[in-house]
Amino acid sequence: MKIALFTDSYLPTVDGVVTSVLTTRRQLEADGHEVVVFAPEDPRHPIRREANTIFVRARELRNYPGYRFAMLPGREVDQVKEMGIDVIHIHGVGTVGIKGLWASWQARIPSVQTFHTMIQDTLPFYSPFGINLHVLERGLRLYLRVFLRKSTGVVVPSRAILDEILALSPQAPIADVIPTGVDPDRFSPSVSGKSIRTKWGLNGSDVILHVGRIAPEKNLGTVIHAFPRIQEKDPDAKLLVVGSGPWLERYYDLVRHMGLTGDVIFTGFVPDADLPRYYAAADAFAIASRFETQGLVVLEALAAGCPVAGADYRAIPEFVHQGENGYLFNPSDGKGCADAVLQCLEHRDALRAAARASALPFSVAKCTRRLESVYERLQTV
Repeated sequence: MKIALFTDSYLPTVDGVVTSVLTTRRQLEADGHEVVVFAPEDPRHPIRREANTIFVRARELRNYPGYRFAMLPGREVDQVKEMGIDVIHIHGVGTVGIKGLWASWQARIPSVQTFHTMIQDTLPFYSPFGINLHVLERGLRLYLRVFLRKSTGVVVPSRAILDEILALSPQAPIADVIPTGVDPDRFSPSVSGKSIRTKWGLNGSDVILHVGRIAPEKNLGTVIHAFPRIQEKDPDAKLLVVGSGPWLERYYDLVRHMGLTGDVIFTGFVPDADLPRYYAAADAFAIASRFETQGLVVLEALAAGCPVAGADYRAIPEFVHQGENGYLFNPSDGKGCADAVLQCLEHRDALRAAARASALPFSVAKCTRRLESVYERLQTV
């Protein structure tokens, strides 16, 4: 098949959607399909060349650094027709997503929408132009309801999100529940984390890892506030925070104010190729986000054999099973977070094998095969 991926998020921004697009693209190509990506250009680096990637003219969003607005007219419809695309897979409900939906209508080919982000949850942090949140949320819900209904098929990454989507848009043409797969060969207990422990001075310490965009919706503050309680029981513990984002300086200040400098370590951006060694260096993984439609980082940690202390919210409980591969906590409860992390550390040896086994059904090869079945089915609709 010839497949076009339309995404609102793309490099150099790094987030779960970008990881999903890149992971899916690689596996589809490995399976013998032709894939082209339509993505917003980075206005700071407008002249870029990347094989089988078409950059759409875009402007930076002031309220959401790293994300772009691409409503300028383009040739997407003509390009889709000229390339003989069989199916369009849309990742996002923003301006590039609209272009993908429009190209699908005009070219008369099916469009698959993967709903990655509960975008309405970002409104308290990124509301544009000071618009009243209640008015903005109502408008956004109406927009999402129409957008989802116009897709040929909607893929959701977890059953929790399936329920929310059906409540939002009961007529959405749900095609399947398919998470983004994880590569169990890259993220594996066989990977060594010794070089990471040495680099960051972690030898002799229990390491709690957090991986993700440093942004308010990720709720990293709960993990940081939980850390002194963890240290009461485990004085040599360290919290390793991997990633960058708009709230990085704010969390720097919080850590300094709490007197945790040196014990909470911010690595900043880490290249994707290095991530497996960070998971391998960890004794437990912590995530307090209420925002996860799937939590790909959770699957990466589990595949690496790292037990997860995760928020008992949305998709995370579908992958983290209490006392089997990790422990759950209320995302607003710092004490509960600390207790879950300490349980993971105490039982790490007993949890590792189960953690690894729980991730294997969600390998990228298996999940992509299910996605290919959706493509094939929708071409006959």
